[in-house]
Amino acid sequence: MERLYPVILSGGSGSRLWPLSRQSNPKQLLPLVGRQTLLEATLRRVSGSGAFHPPTLVVNAEHRFAVAEQARLAGTAPRAILLEAVGRNTAPAILCAALDLLAADDSAIMLVLPSDHLIRDAKAFRRAVETARAAAAAGRVMTLGITPDRPETGYGWIEKGGALDGLAGAFEVARFKEKPDAATAAAMLADGRHLWNAGIFVLPAARVVAELERLEPELVQHCRDALDRASKDIDFTRLDPESFGQAKAISIDYALVERVERVGTVAVEMGWSDLGGFDALYEVAERDEQGNATVGRTALLDARDCHVRSNGRLVTVLGLEGVLVVETDDAVLVADRGRAQDVKQLVEKLKSEGFPEATQGSKWHRPWGWFQTLDMGERFQVKRISVNPGASLSLQMHHHRAEHWIVVSGTAEVNRETESFLLAENESTYIPLGQRHRLTNPGRVQLEMIEVQSGAYLGEDDIVRFDDNYGRQ
Repeated sequence: MERLYPVILSGGSGSRLWPLSRQSNPKQLLPLVGRQTLLEATLRRVSGSGAFHPPTLVVNAEHRFAVAEQARLAGTAPRAILLEAVGRNTAPAILCAALDLLAADDSAIMLVLPSDHLIRDAKAFRRAVETARAAAAAGRVMTLGITPDRPETGYGWIEKGGALDGLAGAFEVARFKEKPDAATAAAMLADGRHLWNAGIFVLPAARVVAELERLEPELVQHCRDALDRASKDIDFTRLDPESFGQAKAISIDYALVERVERVGTVAVEMGWSDLGGFDALYEVAERDEQGNATVGRTALLDARDCHVRSNGRLVTVLGLEGVLVVETDDAVLVADRGRAQDVKQLVEKLKSEGFPEATQGSKWHRPWGWFQTLDMGERFQVKRISVNPGASLSLQMHHHRAEHWIVVSGTAEVNRETESFLLAENESTYIPLGQRHRLTNPGRVQLEMIEVQSGAYLGEDDIVRFDDNYGRQ
């Protein structure tokens, strides 16, 4: 069997699931269903068998370190991670991946996957993908169509045409349909000829390029330029920002799939959801006898049909019906559950009024791990720091702050001016203002620390780097 090349798209602004997800930390990087993040689950879904090549990821450049860490946790070594300086929708992202793949394999067949979907039945997914691969090997553009179980108005739909010979569950696509009104969705559900469009494609890379050269030649040229002028950044490939920024912002559906001949679909039931908002999360959640879905430290009394999520603090609900409550360490959302789709509008209001929480959470990813602000006030800040095994922060110095480090778990190697020493669990040290220092995790397990900063200025730009493994001097 010819192996597929997974292409995983990891962009997004994170606004529909605010405050859980943010522009700096979108939903694919979160464990919304189970313990794995959605991206880690996606990576695992296309690894561990001989059916797939290592994946190509197309990633928002701001998320590159978090994505790389997710790949490490999934035990996956991507063949390439392409970085977008600006989001231009799915067609430019998929086209750049196709061009990159064709440079290595002119017969490459791509499996294009969003990074943020839930698929509960991995076996059904793989069977459907294999059916689609057989059709794509003959030159077809294939999509996965989800057998619907309700008159959903938030998805695009696919009308099935005739069956494809020799491929069980595969059909010609008669037409694609936009998100319908309630009456149209009910009629499509009843007639049995329609599927939900999952946005998952199996298609020959060569045909993607050939069709887009005919339909969108300027888009192809901009993407070729973005790759030709790309630069290496550690393990990443930075698409040329100017060239990629000039590419037309258009979805692969509008640019190609809905405009070409020989398009097919594979009907599949695989426990799929796009988790496009809190209503979708509620649909897939376990609920009690009163219809309440809860996550984390929650307590409800005389409540019905509520969706309550806590990321740490105890959240209580008394005597309410149909409410959505979401708690994080820096923001709380309380809403009518029926207005869940309007959260995006609320985020736009927060942006317009200058709230930094609209786009940035308290957790920041770095190439060596991550840090999270726990508390801050006048002349002090408390952070949680997590350093990956074998990773080092830069050799650096601060003009305006001193730091106190306490090891919670793991082992820290500390370089301070001319001395070097190890700190074990429950040990601490002090970094005076103005001293050169470096923190390294020499062990095989994650290093967890608490850092207390004190000084006149505590901004992240008060860093003078003298040496850095990641080219950030």
